[in-house]
Amino acid sequence: MSENKDPHVSQPESQKFVYDFTEGNKDLKDLLGGKGANLAEMTNLGLPVPPGFTITTEACKVYLDSGTEPAALRDEVAAHLLALEETMGKKLGQADDPLLVSVRSGAKFSMPGMMDTVLNIGLSDESVTGLAAQAGDDRFAWDSYRRLIQMFGKTVLGVDGELFEEAFEEAKQTKGAATDVDLKAADLQQLVEDFKGIVLKETGREFPQDPREQMDLAIKAVFDSWNGERAKLYRRQERIPHDLGTAVNVCSMVFGNLGPDSGTGVAFTRDPASGHQGVYGDYLQNAQGEDVVAGIRNTVPLADLEGIDKASYDKLMQIMETLETHYKDLCDIEFTIERGQLWMLQTRVGKRTAGAAFRIATQLVDQGLIDEAEALQRVNGAQLAQLMFPRFDESAAAEKIGRGIAASPGAAVGKAVFDSYTAVKWSRSGEKVILIRRETNPDDLNGMIAAEGILTSRGGKTSHAAVVARGMGKTCVCGAEELEVDTKRRRMTTPDGTVVEEGDVVSIDGSSGKVYIGEVPVVPSPVVEYFEGRMHAGAEDADELVGAVHRIMAYADRVRRLRVRANADNAEDAGRARRFGAQGIGLCRTEHMFLGERRELVEKLILADTDEERSEALKTLLPLQKQDFVELFEAMDGLPVTIRLLDPPLHEFLPDITDLSVRVALAEARHEQHENELRLLQAVHKLHEQNPMLGLRGVRLGLVIPGLFTMQVRAIAEAAAQRKSGQGDPRAEIMIPLVGTVQELELVRDEAEQVIAEVEKATGVELKISLGTMIELPRAALTAGQIAEAAEFFSFGTNDLTQTVWGFSRDDVEASFFTAYLEKGIFGVSPFETIDKDGVGSLVRNAAEAGRATRPDLKLGICGEHGGDPESVHFFHEVGLDYVSCSPFRIPVARLEAGRAAAASKGSDSR
Repeated sequence: MSENKDPHVSQPESQKFVYDFTEGNKDLKDLLGGKGANLAEMTNLGLPVPPGFTITTEACKVYLDSGTEPAALRDEVAAHLLALEETMGKKLGQADDPLLVSVRSGAKFSMPGMMDTVLNIGLSDESVTGLAAQAGDDRFAWDSYRRLIQMFGKTVLGVDGELFEEAFEEAKQTKGAATDVDLKAADLQQLVEDFKGIVLKETGREFPQDPREQMDLAIKAVFDSWNGERAKLYRRQERIPHDLGTAVNVCSMVFGNLGPDSGTGVAFTRDPASGHQGVYGDYLQNAQGEDVVAGIRNTVPLADLEGIDKASYDKLMQIMETLETHYKDLCDIEFTIERGQLWMLQTRVGKRTAGAAFRIATQLVDQGLIDEAEALQRVNGAQLAQLMFPRFDESAAAEKIGRGIAASPGAAVGKAVFDSYTAVKWSRSGEKVILIRRETNPDDLNGMIAAEGILTSRGGKTSHAAVVARGMGKTCVCGAEELEVDTKRRRMTTPDGTVVEEGDVVSIDGSSGKVYIGEVPVVPSPVVEYFEGRMHAGAEDADELVGAVHRIMAYADRVRRLRVRANADNAEDAGRARRFGAQGIGLCRTEHMFLGERRELVEKLILADTDEERSEALKTLLPLQKQDFVELFEAMDGLPVTIRLLDPPLHEFLPDITDLSVRVALAEARHEQHENELRLLQAVHKLHEQNPMLGLRGVRLGLVIPGLFTMQVRAIAEAAAQRKSGQGDPRAEIMIPLVGTVQELELVRDEAEQVIAEVEKATGVELKISLGTMIELPRAALTAGQIAEAAEFFSFGTNDLTQTVWGFSRDDVEASFFTAYLEKGIFGVSPFETIDKDGVGSLVRNAAEAGRATRPDLKLGICGEHGGDPESVHFFHEVGLDYVSCSPFRIPVARLEAGRAAAASKGSDSR
């Protein structure tokens, strides 16, 4: 790091950019990153952490903003390095007894494998012999040196990592070595020379021998890796802000590759796949940490460490208990044993599967570590949605071809692909794929995102594939050793010689680790069966999961303020929604009632030339509509049912103009009778619109076609009267769509009130039917105070509101340029998936405030797709809506998130 003299780059005089591990704590993640904050916390707890220091995220932000490091950073690093050298009693890279350090990234949020790490900094041609003498092990010293050159060359100097891998494989083949540990000291010494030659050839410079230069360049490389493509892609996938920056941790090295009494491992205080308590993790003798997560050698289960080194095992178990009790959560731990001495290299709250999240949350409540409110915050709607996905039918005939480690649950089926490029390409063409690799690395992230599931022949529950898959909620099976994966020939071979070629369908079960050839049928999730009132009578594990879900959902329902309704258009959907916990129907789309044979009746109504034709069409439609509503009121008896009057674009109920033109042209060419088709074509031409979504639809259609809306209102009122006469409790709400001005609403409301009064008089039944409108146009949102004078409720139609605010045609833009917008970071997520708080959300907030200023008892809801989106539900709670409405399958998700939103706001208020 060269000293910065740029006068434009400044920072407060008192700003501190480097913290010793003894100075921080776990609450400083914004400043020290997750890794640095937790290293400091473990140091504070008196656990065996190698000494070191952390360069803050603020230093990274200065570097990324200006292109150069803060002026004070070099001196601060020098001061902390000197203190570290004094603590360790040796200097960085000194010839006879060198201090070596690692330089690791560490952002606020865990980004496994997405940024850079360099180990063994301080080794050089001179100090490698001193390290060998100090350790009494030549092989160890040369192995450490080759690791430095390999990692430094790839991550710092930008050398293609495959060049090192190829040279490594060639060395093993030449010596007949099955694994890296079979290479002798002389072999590794030659490999070091080969690696240095690769660096010189690819970069035009020698591998740097100055240890401080190595460290400074590595720190800069870690800063740069924050904006690496794979890091940016991962942040977009996980919705991590791009402006946080990464901290850099400089830590004195401890060595797991000093022989059989040394090793490295990853441990979990509970099983991250199931949530069960026990001894979970992986251990690898005579290895450094990167060997475990890279999956290049298969590990042994952590429990085996007890037989290998009982003293270290016992101490590790004590530390794991200490950390879980202190953090009150599942902890993910990285450790190294150096000749019988246990060292803690990292801890963090561990990533876990959806099922594990629910189980662990309730377990911690039972153990008195957290309360129900905190348990609710430990799970989320995305995890619940994962638990509702189908699973493989175990009774089905299926050809099992292998079994690996169940790393991330789910039932994934797709065509076998053997590289990320193909996975992305085939996925974009609509194919479902399973990415198969020997082991994955961060460069495979694109393919992992595109795939339905991931299968590797190497690695365990702590490998890169397993950790990233769990974080993304992807199905993953790791370490299927019996399957031989040949990525060059694009095939996988089973022990009995069966060959799976690229394009063959495979099925992987992330819950059992089983791998099948062909497509295995699926059955409903036990969690779905629970919500539907059909408790699963299967495995004890499934029943335990259902119990955990039930407890957390019950608490969410007790604390939530937002009610949850369903988007349902028929009695069947309404019944399922009610079983899923819906508290009414927030959107019944009456246009869905006019499909099939009824479509012709609407067509006749729209194209009618005379009052008689129009009256006849309405007379035919009325009893059909009435029966629809009778069934809905019966299914939702005692709960509100919001019925939207006919809303679709006009062209959906008219013959296709192109098809009709062809029919007329063919009839004329054949001299056939075509008067009816010609008359129909003329009528369709007259009504044809260039942009139907912004044309004659919604309230406009009801005002232009006499009798249409009054027929629907009459059907609703008569159905409600019939249900009420039968001792039912219908609670109808009539919603007028696409209103842009209060005058439109007033005209329809006057007609509706007249019809309702007529039905009350004719039946002798008093009806309480609310009349309201959808707010789905910017003008409606901006004039909400006026519109509220004529509306008893608003329901925000955020699908159309998003289209009209952004000027997007959803049917077109998602397929044309949304992918590019997401990749370029213009969108963090599609505005049709999660509400755009700054634009669309601002209109919702303002309309809600203006509407209630006019009518304090105005009921407010939302019925777009955002009603089932977890992040959007929190926003709707914040702005004070009364309910959200979503598809039946999303109701449990919305219930959970409504509870989480209420609990979070209560916690915030109490603070």
